[in-house]
Amino acid sequence: METSSPIGFFDSGVGGLTIWKEVYQLLPFEDTIYIADSANAPYGEKTQQEIIHLSKKNTGFLIQQGVKLIVVACNTATTMAISTLRKEFDIPFIGIEPAFKPAALKSKAKKVGVLATKGTLNSTLFNETYRRFGRDIDTTIRVGKGLVELIENGKKDTLEMRELISEYITPMVEHGVDHIVLGCTHYPFLRDLIQEITPNHVEIIDSGEAVARQTLKTLNSHHILNNTKQPSQHKFYTNGKMDVLEKLLLDCKGENYSINTYKP
Repeated sequence: METSSPIGFFDSGVGGLTIWKEVYQLLPFEDTIYIADSANAPYGEKTQQEIIHLSKKNTGFLIQQGVKLIVVACNTATTMAISTLRKEFDIPFIGIEPAFKPAALKSKAKKVGVLATKGTLNSTLFNETYRRFGRDIDTTIRVGKGLVELIENGKKDTLEMRELISEYITPMVEHGVDHIVLGCTHYPFLRDLIQEITPNHVEIIDSGEAVARQTLKTLNSHHILNNTKQPSQHKFYTNGKMDVLEKLLLDCKGENYSINTYKP
C-alpha cells in the first residue's frame, strides 16, 4: 500500500461531505475518492441486510480504485455494517457514531437533544453508548425523517426544511437542552438553520473533527500518511444529482476535484 494512495469515503449521499471537509482541512496533501450513493438514500430507513450489501458494494469499488483507508462517512452504515466490513476486507476503516458521549460529559444542564436517523437510533452501537453515558442525562430524541431527502434534492434552504427543523428542534429547546447532537452526516449542512431557533448557549455537536483526528492517527499508526507536499486531487462519484453535489462541494471550499457518475 503506497503512502500516496488516496483515502476513500462513502456515504448514502452528499452528507459525508461534512466529514470529507474536516479530513481535507486537517490533511490537505491527501488525495481522496468519495462515493455519494444518493440513489439509495436514505440508509437510515433500510434494513441492516440492505445496508451491509450497499456498504460492501461501495467498499469494493473504492478498493478497486486503490484507496489505502476507508472512512465510512455515514452514521447508519457505521453502526449497521462496519463490523462486517472489517471482517471481510483487509484495509483500515474509520467509522462514525453520534457524538453523544462528549455532549453528555459536557452538559451542565444534564439535558441533551439528539437528532438522528431511525437506523442509527435503533443500532446496538448507539444504544450501548447511550446506556454508558446517558444514565444521568435527560435526553430528547428525534428521528430526522425527511431531512436527508430534502438535502439530496437540493432543498436545503426551503420553507419545507425550515418547518421540519422547527418541528424537531423546538421541543429540545423547550425542554432546556444545552447540547444538540447531530447524529447524521447530512445534518451539519443544516447547522445555520438550527442555530436560528436555538439560544446562544446551546452547543451543536457533530462528529466531523473527531473523525478527522482519528483518520490522521490511523494513517500514522499504519505508516501510510502522505508526507509529500504535492497539491491533492479529489474524485467524487455520485449516482444522484451532480449539481447538488457540486454546490455543496463549493460550500465546503473543495478544490482540484472532478465529479463522475457512480456505476459500480
